[in-house]
Amino acid sequence: MRLTHIGPAIPAAELGSLDAVLLTHDHHDDNLDPAGRALLPAAGVVVTTVSGAQRLGHGARGLEAWNTTTLEAPGKPALEVTATPCRHGPPLSRPVAGDVIGFALRWEGQEHGVLWISGDTVLYEGVREVARLDVDIALLHVGGVQFPVTGPIRYTMTAKDAVELCRLVEPRTAIPVHYEGWKHFRQGRQELEQELARAPEDVRASFRWLPIGEEVELSPPA
Repeated sequence: MRLTHIGPAIPAAELGSLDAVLLTHDHHDDNLDPAGRALLPAAGVVVTTVSGAQRLGHGARGLEAWNTTTLEAPGKPALEVTATPCRHGPPLSRPVAGDVIGFALRWEGQEHGVLWISGDTVLYEGVREVARLDVDIALLHVGGVQFPVTGPIRYTMTAKDAVELCRLVEPRTAIPVHYEGWKHFRQGRQELEQELARAPEDVRASFRWLPIGEEVELSPPA
């Protein structure tokens, strides 16, 4: 059964050349559907979990949490990719939900903190460890994913979790992603905005909603 109800914001044919794909995990369609799998051979490098790299093959790089790899291409700055911890569900859910990682990105000439992609994760101690990094921009996978078969169990962060995490990590800019387009996302923009209304001013000010499918420039701090 397909759980999606919205197509991709940008068709694969319009993406252009891909130097690299950062894949939090490969075994769920809302991260890698058949169209995404067809696209991977055109990417220069795929970085994902260790188990995902084994499944994908073709030179995919697998990382454990806090391992680092460097992406290099002629004429472009080197990109350092560090895997960050994720848990895609409650305690002891890993055998069912599978391995997941997030990514912290640094590059030559970077003047501010890292770009952090949380990956599909609930809020737990492993994710809280990211507070040891200097995070400039955080892409937060929210949505409060639930399935009828497992009742109240969550598989990604809720709006409340995202606010709590931002109070701890203190990114300059927090960008919610992974909250629209699939039926198992139980919380969307409305729920997060309601939670933000109760949050401290500095947390509210850090959140930014990006238009779907449009290019946006995020200016550095003054």
